[in-house]
Amino acid sequence: MMSDLATIETVKNKILIVDDHPFIIEGYKNAITRYNPKEFEFVITQAKDCESAYGIITNPATAPFDIAFLDISMPPYDEKGIFSGEDLAKLLSEYMPNCKIILLTMYTELLKIKTIIKTINPNGLVIKNDLTFDELLFAFDKVIKNEKYYSESVLKMLNQSEADAIEIDQFDKQILFHISKGTTLKDMTQYIPISLGAIERRKINLKELLKIEEGSDTDLVREAKNKGLLF
Repeated sequence: MMSDLATIETVKNKILIVDDHPFIIEGYKNAITRYNPKEFEFVITQAKDCESAYGIITNPATAPFDIAFLDISMPPYDEKGIFSGEDLAKLLSEYMPNCKIILLTMYTELLKIKTIIKTINPNGLVIKNDLTFDELLFAFDKVIKNEKYYSESVLKMLNQSEADAIEIDQFDKQILFHISKGTTLKDMTQYIPISLGAIERRKINLKELLKIEEGSDTDLVREAKNKGLLF
């Protein structure tokens, strides 16, 4: 006699975790694998920096991910212009448009948080100081159910008085990054596909934008970090 109990098949989800701290990756994996194990099965892929993540995402053999956890601040991949988890999120949107993005950061500057939401519009945004095991499970539950999740600190910042976010484009971000690394303007043309004159003009504009027209490169880098434009 056949059993009256129907066989319940689990839903398989492919997860990508990108973080440069192995113990954090293990914490995410531990939480994810405990989420509703009777209903869900998770296949987890991990990467430690922008370069390894780029290789995974752009590999034609990689099946699309369902959810990606991306740390915002990570070792960059200069050669491909991938400088952060934000850039990886944009890459995922190009290669795997149905992948849900959860961004995690230590950054707590209002203007930066608002810019991330406006430019990336992630499914989840979590300040790492808010993160506990239960919080991670709650965030994961929201996102897997197609709901948005912002952690408590994000919500508090968004509820603060409105401020105009300073926005810069990808070339400006690359210029700031290379200035912070001590790259000369002339050498930047090896990495940024615009002319030396354009780079020089953009640097002047960045100083005007950050109100340090007479400041040094050190002043520019410091102010860019203060405004959340550079990590």
